[in-house]
Amino acid sequence: MPSSRPRSTALIASAVIIVIAAALYYLRAAPSPKLFGFSATSSAAEAQWESQFRALPQPGQIRANMKYLSAEPHNVGTEREHVLAQWVQKQLQNDGLQAHIEQFEVLYPTPLQRRVTLVSPGHYDAVLKEPAVAVDPTSSQSGQLPTENIYSPDGDVTAPLVYVNYGVPEDYDTLAKLGISVKGKIVIARYGHSWRGIKPWLAYTHGAVGCLIYSDPRDDGYFQGDVYPKGAWRPEQGVQRGSVLRMPVYPGDPETPGWGAVPGAKRLPLSAVKTLQKVPVQPISYGDALPLLRALGGPVAPEAWRGALPITYHIGPGPATVHLLVKFHWGLASIYDVIGMIPGSEFPNQWIIRGNHLDGWVNGAADPLSGQSSLLEEARAYGVLLKKGWRPKRTIVYCAWDGEEPGLLGSTEWAETHAAELEQKAVVYINTDDSAKGYLDMGGSGSLQHFFNLVAQDITDPETHQSLWLKDKDHLLKNAHTAEQKNAILDGGDLRISALGSGSDFTPFLQHLGIAAGSLGFGGEGGGGVYHSIYDDFYWFTHFGDTTFTYERALAQTVGTAVMRLANANVLPLQFSGFADNVRLYQQQIEAEYRKQAGAPVFDFKPLETAVTNLRSAAKSYDDAMASDGGNGNLYKEPAADLASLNDLLYSSERKLMDEAGLPGRPWYKHQIYAPGLYTGYGVKTLPGLREAIEAKNYAQAAAEEKIIVQTLANFTAQIKTAQEKL
Repeated sequence: MPSSRPRSTALIASAVIIVIAAALYYLRAAPSPKLFGFSATSSAAEAQWESQFRALPQPGQIRANMKYLSAEPHNVGTEREHVLAQWVQKQLQNDGLQAHIEQFEVLYPTPLQRRVTLVSPGHYDAVLKEPAVAVDPTSSQSGQLPTENIYSPDGDVTAPLVYVNYGVPEDYDTLAKLGISVKGKIVIARYGHSWRGIKPWLAYTHGAVGCLIYSDPRDDGYFQGDVYPKGAWRPEQGVQRGSVLRMPVYPGDPETPGWGAVPGAKRLPLSAVKTLQKVPVQPISYGDALPLLRALGGPVAPEAWRGALPITYHIGPGPATVHLLVKFHWGLASIYDVIGMIPGSEFPNQWIIRGNHLDGWVNGAADPLSGQSSLLEEARAYGVLLKKGWRPKRTIVYCAWDGEEPGLLGSTEWAETHAAELEQKAVVYINTDDSAKGYLDMGGSGSLQHFFNLVAQDITDPETHQSLWLKDKDHLLKNAHTAEQKNAILDGGDLRISALGSGSDFTPFLQHLGIAAGSLGFGGEGGGGVYHSIYDDFYWFTHFGDTTFTYERALAQTVGTAVMRLANANVLPLQFSGFADNVRLYQQQIEAEYRKQAGAPVFDFKPLETAVTNLRSAAKSYDDAMASDGGNGNLYKEPAADLASLNDLLYSSERKLMDEAGLPGRPWYKHQIYAPGLYTGYGVKTLPGLREAIEAKNYAQAAAEEKIIVQTLANFTAQIKTAQEKL
């Protein structure tokens, strides 16, 4: 048998390698002595201002913001929402920002009638109302928006019921294999695995006449943990409201696609709108779903389809027959965007835009006020710095959007109204929405990947007292399953940020106008199921959310630091190697999907592979030149005009990823790298035209889309090369 000595030596050597790798890993996490994009002098000044800024946000002030903002229901169209917009405007003005309100008029149906009844076998009238909770002081307030799926059409149908699991494409494939049709039926789907608006649309395309959506307790209820108010999870009669507007076609006001819904704007007739659903839709609780599902017969549902209700899950159709009635008042409502500005001292026509929405379905403490309360604390901290003499080089624009919940209305209408100005001035848009406690989630344009990593290295996690970046990295290490995965994490550089689909206010900036965008927030520790219910309020958040508001403070520190750094950098801190590597990954994923398709014709991916190779080469050359010139200080000795032209090239580079014709069947979406999926909604599809054509096995369309992407990447690559010449 082998001697133990060589084995011991090998073990020691292995341990030494791991220790060295870990040491290098932690050294890489240490803040850089000179900030990326800054000269040595400007870096030192920036670091001092940032240090002062990060000391200013206070958990107690963020808590106070949330308590006031969430005190009453404030959905779109309510007087309370208008009052809150005026209050936010006043806060920004008090902080030294130039703040104003912009009003838009949007299609906003409100519910008149809602009825779900099991008519046979037996009889059951769904409650369709969330009960007040004794310990929760705002759960019994008047003015709560009824449980609804906004932008459902009116409908009055009675039909047999069919259970379709999550109601996603693969579920209909399973139904087809079982010989079950939903034609002429009402479907019942559980929330999850896709955005809610996909479920009624797929039901319609398969011939259904109505759609019910419920939250199964396996996903969002007692299977996950104690329900509210004992625990954080959705109670028996809790309901998830939400929009079913077909946002993968276009978001915003349904009657003004592509132009701003300012008062008096031209409007499409309702019959010409393409983003409304075709069958009536109603959300229900799992308490209301139970009698309906219990009455179903037919085959027993596959194991993966079974939730946590105390029944045997059957698919149907029938014998359960259901009556579904929904009727709306189809009118216009006013929405109010609050826009605050700190003019730039050197580059006033370069805008760093930061936004979060203000409207909620009811009180909306977590969604959206966790993010909005932090935004206001960022602005307050800026106000303190302004009084001390700080001025950003670029203009900072702070936005509180109205109408996000129905369909990104406020941000989309503002972006469409100011499209020409934003084309010239917008540098980066940074978004937040609901946030909790846990790990920093970073998403956005690939050119921001390195920048976000650097910011995350400079912010301290409030619980572990290590950097946010290290906490994220350690989390990845703990969840790595193999030595290979662990070594890749230890040896790797930046954390990969996620690509953005839709579901929040970055969409019009990134995917319609080609403005580099990022989304930041915390989550992953704790949990809960009060999303879009009356229980998403101050009581729930202070008992089950970020109870100490320390992660809301960390959010303000993180986003505020990112905004400051972008506003003051001599050279915009964009890098392209991470983006290029991500695009290569997307290309490889698409080719892998193609290889899985039996009987597929020969498809030539060579043009795309060559375009990606050229992109990676140009990106590396730019990043290397930036590091070299910046490190030597030469970059910052250029005349101001040359520096300005370099920055113009950098922030307009995202525009090169657009194609004016847009994506097939949905021209509003012009970005060729990121888009919401037609059948995922919020979920992103990268290289969307090509990917969705391959997934649909439409190879002629795929070939056409590949040509567009190849040209898009070539345009982007040329822009990077031109920028490199400026170095």
